Amino acid sequence: MPLEVPGVSGVPGASGASGVSDEERLAQLGYRQTLARSMSGFANFAVSFTIISVLSGCMTMYGYGMTTGGPAMITWGWVGVGLMTLIVGLAMAEVCSSYPTSAGLYFWAHRMAPERSRAAWAWFTGWFNVLGQIAVTAGVDFGAASFLNAYLDLQFDFAATPGHTIALFGIILLLHAVLNTFGVRIVAVLNSVSVWWHVIGVLVIVGALAFVPDHHQSSSVVFGEFVNRTGWDSGFYVGLLSLLMAQYTFTGYDASAHMTEETNDASTAGPRGIVRSIWLSWIAGFVLLVGMTFAIQSYDGSLESTTGVPPAQILMDALGASGGKALLLVIIAAQLFCGMASVTANSRMIYAFSRDGALPFSRVWHRINPSTRTPTNAVWLAAGGALVLGLPYLINETAYAAVTSIATIGLYIAYVIPTFLRLRLGDRFERGPWHLGRWSRPVGVVAVGWVALITVLFMLPQVHPVTLETFNYAPVAVAAVLGFAGVWWLVSARRWFLDPHHPKNAVAHAAPLAEPGALRP
Repeated sequence: MPLEVPGVSGVPGASGASGVSDEERLAQLGYRQTLARSMSGFANFAVSFTIISVLSGCMTMYGYGMTTGGPAMITWGWVGVGLMTLIVGLAMAEVCSSYPTSAGLYFWAHRMAPERSRAAWAWFTGWFNVLGQIAVTAGVDFGAASFLNAYLDLQFDFAATPGHTIALFGIILLLHAVLNTFGVRIVAVLNSVSVWWHVIGVLVIVGALAFVPDHHQSSSVVFGEFVNRTGWDSGFYVGLLSLLMAQYTFTGYDASAHMTEETNDASTAGPRGIVRSIWLSWIAGFVLLVGMTFAIQSYDGSLESTTGVPPAQILMDALGASGGKALLLVIIAAQLFCGMASVTANSRMIYAFSRDGALPFSRVWHRINPSTRTPTNAVWLAAGGALVLGLPYLINETAYAAVTSIATIGLYIAYVIPTFLRLRLGDRFERGPWHLGRWSRPVGVVAVGWVALITVLFMLPQVHPVTLETFNYAPVAVAAVLGFAGVWWLVSARRWFLDPHHPKNAVAHAAPLAEPGALRP
């Protein structure tokens, strides 16, 4: 089956994974089929596309972009970051084709790392992935709460205060946890609906903003005006910081990998889901951002909106109260779709990682609901962890930007570790039916370099002066999780994690991880 990227080809039969069923391939990787495998390739793509959600990431971070780089960086930052994200995604997709399991990134790391250190590589990759997944869930649902609070303020005078936003945040997380627990079939349908909602929603919003307002910004403003309201003097530094808006939006597409145990033809559907979700989001996001920026009526008025959400004010100014509020509801619905899918993907990662004993109380988190065949306990851990990450907003006005930094850092480190290990393997890497051919190495090198840059960048202070209210607590959160994972590794986990011969794993799983044909429950 051909890889749908110019200059790159997929070759069926390129690995030992070819010619076997999804269940047989999963067994070869050391896992028994326990999740319901009923997801189509489109449904797999739909989950990642929904989690990327340009109507969530682009809109919730738009105000950040307006103060950190302004129109020029909103536009060109999106173009550049989208290209680099596609490169990272291509490298990930190639590995996904070889190892289609819900364990995803940390399993890939374990398979490709040097034998003596493979458990450690897998352990820390998994913890970065868990941190990033929970932070993405927090960021998405917090953004939805902010936009919903803005709508309620406009419609019912429900003031946009930190307390109100956090209350709505908790309610939305509760809704998504309940849906993923009791409405599994509904969630599957809504994920498919979400794709069309996003595409049609972007076209409707941009169309309205293009034809309704009497006034539009000039092209020189949209594509060339740089704005710096961060307090920092260096325009170069601020321009780099502005990339967070786009890079945070381009997160969550590892969901296609985590859903492979529920996807038919997983070795090709999973990789395609990753790549398609990125390039379609890249196009849709560019159209949305350019349309929104052209329609700004008052730059200062939008930033100083009492709703606390600049896009809401832009819509109101450009389309009037009724039209603005109607399209605000379109955005809110898309954000709710995104949060719902994020909880789904997050729970699968938690399920897989706890299946290997890597989380506290793992036996609780990897239990499968016998009626739905889904990990419902993991769903509630995903929602609860996201709530904890969002609570600092009550005392820190830049907490949302910190949450997005945590999500971006955690996920992209987890994304690129398998790519780095794949590069080290060279020709020893066992390709799946979907691969990059001769482009594999240059794509991997660029991906690793890009992630190294943004990892450092998004830990830096975003606002000057740095105070308790403006402190970027992303490094603290990352250090706390890594510290916990590191201590646990040294004290205990290094003796048993992913060791098929350890009594703990023999009792828990009754089968080794890495031997072909071995099954685990």
